[in-house]
Amino acid sequence: MKLKIYSLGFCGLLLISNNVIAEKKIVVQVNDTKLDSVFYGKYKLMRKQQNPKLPDTQLDKILKEELVNRELLYQAALKDKLEKNKDVAFNLKVSQQEVLINAAMQKALQVAPITEAELKKQYGISIANNGDKEYKARHIIVKTEKEAKDIIEELNKGGDFAKLATDKSTGPSNKKGGDLGWFPGGQMVPEFSKAIAKMKKGTYSKTPVKTRFGWHVIKLENQRSATPPAFKEVKDRIRSHLQNKILSEYVAKLRKSAKIEIK
Repeated sequence: MKLKIYSLGFCGLLLISNNVIAEKKIVVQVNDTKLDSVFYGKYKLMRKQQNPKLPDTQLDKILKEELVNRELLYQAALKDKLEKNKDVAFNLKVSQQEVLINAAMQKALQVAPITEAELKKQYGISIANNGDKEYKARHIIVKTEKEAKDIIEELNKGGDFAKLATDKSTGPSNKKGGDLGWFPGGQMVPEFSKAIAKMKKGTYSKTPVKTRFGWHVIKLENQRSATPPAFKEVKDRIRSHLQNKILSEYVAKLRKSAKIEIK
């Protein structure tokens, strides 16, 4: 018989409400350990996310066998006092932290739930910021203005932009000759977006463009009209963006009130 064990990943688990199952009854018993319907109901909801199309009757059979196997292995581990093993103890601590971190993040997000109106507002802002054009460009990024000016001089003398990007750019796109591919007008940092919006196809910037990342020399290879995606296509992405913003602000608040030493 194939042993059925499901290892839970803590980071992505949803917090299940205590009101999932009202009536308690024993579903599985392994030696002296009894797993009741409240525990099973939460476990089933959690596992159902991994197998949404599986019929309940089939899922119940699988999960009950799974819980038996899990409990047997858990009891064996306790009998052998494996929790005292240094590596196991470390993994237990990390797992516990993951569960509590997830709970803290869920609580922070529940303080001010993101509404449909907020999602649509952010959608409108994104469309306005991105503009009605998309650009295909290359860039060379260096640490100093002098380096950027020297590169522009080489371009003025007929230098190959892609080769110069490969040889001199400090950015990750240097391996592709500085190629950034196609991107919406507002996707880049403001200084970069403003500079490229003024350029003509086939030209490169005659003066260096400074951003928080360094000094850029930009080449606009092509541009086209942009059709914004429908709201429903980007709704989940917008929600994730807003959630990340809420969590970043929450962590920043925690850091501000904490005593932190990094050595």
